[in-house]
Amino acid sequence: MNAEKQIKDLLEKRILIIDGAMGTMIQRHKLEEKDYRGERFKDWHTDVKGNNDLLSITQPDIIKDIHKQYLKAGANIIETNTFNSQQISLADYDMQELAYEINVAAAKIAKEAVQEYAAENKVSTDDLFVAGAIGPMNKTLSLSPDVNEPGYRAVTFDEVAERYYEQIKGLADGGVDILLVETIFDTLNAKAAIYAISKYFRDTKTQLPVMISGTITDASGRTLSGQTLEAFYISVMHADPISIGLNCALGAREMRPHVEELSRIASCYVSAYPNAGLPNAMGEYDETPEQTAAIIGEFAQEGWVNMVGGCCGTTPEHIKAIADAMKKYEPRPLPDMVAA
Repeated sequence: MNAEKQIKDLLEKRILIIDGAMGTMIQRHKLEEKDYRGERFKDWHTDVKGNNDLLSITQPDIIKDIHKQYLKAGANIIETNTFNSQQISLADYDMQELAYEINVAAAKIAKEAVQEYAAENKVSTDDLFVAGAIGPMNKTLSLSPDVNEPGYRAVTFDEVAERYYEQIKGLADGGVDILLVETIFDTLNAKAAIYAISKYFRDTKTQLPVMISGTITDASGRTLSGQTLEAFYISVMHADPISIGLNCALGAREMRPHVEELSRIASCYVSAYPNAGLPNAMGEYDETPEQTAAIIGEFAQEGWVNMVGGCCGTTPEHIKAIADAMKKYEPRPLPDMVAA
């Protein structure tokens, strides 16, 4: 049975759990520059602290342990440590040439975490999946970085698509079960990722389930590039994703009306993995696991969601509380027009 059929069969029966924040868990280790560099990059010519994706090469045991903590907490879907693993973002550290290698390494670590967790706990892997995380990139196709030159763009569509294609190839070669285009604040960037995914599938005559998750950045109910939620949904549905959802930027409380709207308009499954509330003055997240789980529980009680988890500030404790809360709720049924 392929991954898409497995996931769809599970989604008919229950709400699936997505893992929580990778960055939050990495911060707990208080890693220094030398930890990021490891032996291989000890003489690298730029600082690399903060390049969390590099840790899949230099500190693989830390990344694997984080994955296993989320699996123990009840996650069905763990995300690879590849949020910024394409050449355009890695250029900040002059590590463009490592893009493919990082994606392969991160995917393999996540798959190993699933296998080891299942063996250690004597459980099946039938409801455990690795999603290749494809982040929004640090350059945008819809907005100019120069306020004095609104028509200027730092990258072209073709460049973005090409860089995403390399990332997708690395994730697929590493063995991911799902491709997850997430934290979308610019739909044109997401369209480049979707184009790259489609091209990769055509080139390799393969297919993986695709999940898409956008970001509503403030109370206006729009993405950073100005689209309403419905416009965003319409813009990406040609990718035929297994799910569409929202993550990041907002806490669950602020995300509530947008999840409700998405549930109303979406013809596919709906996901939601919010931050642990809004950051405080120090940029930290104070919302407790119980508080986050209670609000997401309201989403489930209303019948709005099929997959839930956590984004910035969430931990295995948050995911466990969310997973426990979901056990008493039924998943959102697909609209009749799709079921038919």
